[in-house]
Amino acid sequence: MIRTARVTRSVILPDRGRLALYRRTPELGPRVLFFTGGTALRTLSEKLIEYTHNSIHIVTPFDSGGSSATLRKAFKMPAVGDIRNRIMALADKGERGNPAIFELFAHRLPDTILAGEARQVLQHILDGRHPLIRRIPNPMREIVRSHLHVFADHMPDHFNASGACVGNLILTGGYLAYDRHLDPVVYLFSKLVEARGDVCAVVNEDLHLVAELENGSVLVGQHLFTGKETPPIPSPIRRLFISRETEEPRPAEIHIRDKVKARIHEAHLICYPMGSFYSSIVANTLPKGVGDAVAALERPKVYVPNLGKDPEQLGMGLYDLVRTLLDYLQANCSRRTEPTTLLNTILLDSKGGNYPAPLHLRRIQDLGIQILDVPLVTEKSHPYLDPDLLLEALLSLT
Repeated sequence: MIRTARVTRSVILPDRGRLALYRRTPELGPRVLFFTGGTALRTLSEKLIEYTHNSIHIVTPFDSGGSSATLRKAFKMPAVGDIRNRIMALADKGERGNPAIFELFAHRLPDTILAGEARQVLQHILDGRHPLIRRIPNPMREIVRSHLHVFADHMPDHFNASGACVGNLILTGGYLAYDRHLDPVVYLFSKLVEARGDVCAVVNEDLHLVAELENGSVLVGQHLFTGKETPPIPSPIRRLFISRETEEPRPAEIHIRDKVKARIHEAHLICYPMGSFYSSIVANTLPKGVGDAVAALERPKVYVPNLGKDPEQLGMGLYDLVRTLLDYLQANCSRRTEPTTLLNTILLDSKGGNYPAPLHLRRIQDLGIQILDVPLVTEKSHPYLDPDLLLEALLSLT
């Protein structure tokens, strides 16, 4: 008979012995799960594979800007750019990796060329004449070409591939080949570049983020409120929700797949990391099932607040961020849950970091959440978090 027991332990930050063990055997490393999106974790992910090959990355597929928007409009699909970006960050860059495939997947067609020229470049890749495809050995070359062929066969006549990343086109071809499912092609893509971690979209549908601002404005599409492709929002975000429609947006009830639920249950530590607060972190908590899956896991659940200025956090101090994250998680739960079942630890560096004021640390602690105030910013990394120090702190908690 299998019995379970709750075990607690004191932690030394950083735990040098534990870190050394992880570095010696990263293939046996901990399953650290990140709710994430975008590129904020790229550098950290590249360093993470030195400690563990078992990290889990739940990624938002709601990006509506740049070349992702072009693909989404043409094929009515989830965004794949952030998924590709994270897989590339986790790719083995050493001798056991596949540098030729990595180079092709990372290659971006110039955004200065005309649509016809972009099609010619794609055709050279499809024909096996392009230098990037010629360097890939078989049978991997034929696998890549077959997915690109599917993409080309479905590509609308008006589609402009200028500025597109080849890896996104390959993922799109695989998505179409596998009956509009992301998981099979993400798995294959990960194997081709020897990704040292598990990446999956929180949902596998063509959906859109909608932000209602306090001034009454309604912004349909992630790119409209991140402050990257448009001016920063003029008013704080009052509510974020997922919609199936863009013309008449309304909240849709979306459920996570069993695979995502299983990944959450497997985690040794859950991290809500730095990154765009609403479009990366909160967005991952919106599908039904996320809150219950997190609450059911008795593990460290760590929030790493942003340093610097995140346009999405307009008007929010640190306590507001913590309370907002908890509110979305609790609203997702099927029954009443205590805050500490969803978030129990905050990692910050009050001396080296510039956090959004007011902090109200005492109010955060009154929720039962422990605050670990440790060095996370160096002279070299300032004003941002040092990825090495952050990894050491996170992994010491596993």
